[in-house]
Amino acid sequence: MPEALIIDAMRSPRGRGKKTGALHGVHPQRILAQVLNALRDRHGFDTKDVDDVIMGCGAGSGDHSMDIARMAALDAGWDLDAPGVTLNRFCGSGQQAVNFAAMGVLSGHQDFVVAGGVESMSRPAPMHVDGFTANNPHLFDQYPMVAQGISADLIATTEGFSREECDRLAVDSQDRAAKAIAEGRFDNSLVPIFNEDGSTALDREEFPRAGTTLDDLAKLAPSFEQMGAHTLESHELTIDQTALLSYPEWKEIRHVHHAGNSSGVVDGASAVIVTSPAYAKAHGLVARARIVMTAVAGTEPVIMLTAPGPATKRCLDKAGMAIGDIDLIEVNEAFAAVVLKFLKDTGADWDTCNVNGGAMALGHPIGATGSMLIGTVLDELERQDKSTGLITMCTGGGMGTATIIERT
Repeated sequence: MPEALIIDAMRSPRGRGKKTGALHGVHPQRILAQVLNALRDRHGFDTKDVDDVIMGCGAGSGDHSMDIARMAALDAGWDLDAPGVTLNRFCGSGQQAVNFAAMGVLSGHQDFVVAGGVESMSRPAPMHVDGFTANNPHLFDQYPMVAQGISADLIATTEGFSREECDRLAVDSQDRAAKAIAEGRFDNSLVPIFNEDGSTALDREEFPRAGTTLDDLAKLAPSFEQMGAHTLESHELTIDQTALLSYPEWKEIRHVHHAGNSSGVVDGASAVIVTSPAYAKAHGLVARARIVMTAVAGTEPVIMLTAPGPATKRCLDKAGMAIGDIDLIEVNEAFAAVVLKFLKDTGADWDTCNVNGGAMALGHPIGATGSMLIGTVLDELERQDKSTGLITMCTGGGMGTATIIERT
């Protein structure tokens, strides 16, 4: 049977997604190019052999425009024969890039693909300025999609998740991330990023807030309450009321999410080498894992963020596996309620999920996160000498991505 092998995964640190952040002064093409070259330097492959560079990116405009995958490969000085393509599945873009790489290799159409993602959120692009429906009133009339923070609060409302439950999850994420950083658990995959003058821009995680407590989080005002009370242009309803059109059994949305229990805004890039067994053997590359199965699922797009459970179930079913067969899970912490919903839907044990912290502590560089999580779970599987990992994410538009990997 054909296999899609993971040779390695590397990533940049996550920099704060502000103008004062350490990576703001480095163009996103340059951030990604440095990650690409770190992979090349570690394994010594000929970039002429690369069948494709597949990268996810949620923005796709401004500094992220013009097919950033190809432009970053050129910026890195890779062979002109190494092509590149950029895709957008919102927050799941980086994971989808790796999944597509696996499909290309498994089909026999490709032998050597580098896949991942990039996002510099400190360099705002005009993404989503018109909302998910992009000024299409026909679509809006069918699915009045709102900002994801409102959707996350809607999940908490409909599922009965309290603010305290969400905050406890966030504190746990911070504590786990602080321990992982202190023990150097990310060091194998971390690529320092340099400025143009050769000085170090960032060589560590910049976003985590170690020592965060429940009392600290209790002081934060809900981030999306005022937004929800805002009346949409050309509509008489508030944004909250608009979302509730799809959930008429609920009279109001309880706003429980804030900066502390939502994913952090950060910059970063990541990349994964996916090859066929024949290519790896011929070029002396040692595989760390194989991609067992991938899946994507869609759910109701107004509540938007509930698909990690269905995507995971589909992925497990296709692989002939159950949740109990998975040793470690990375579920993207877009918002605390997303993780709580995933745990409820799948029966997964929180003790096996996000053991090194997640996006509430480390940040979520949209297009880069999925491929970052693949590397994170692989490193941790090796550290704990365990076998099988699952990665899943919610995305805009009511979708979810999932990937199962197994150490070789």
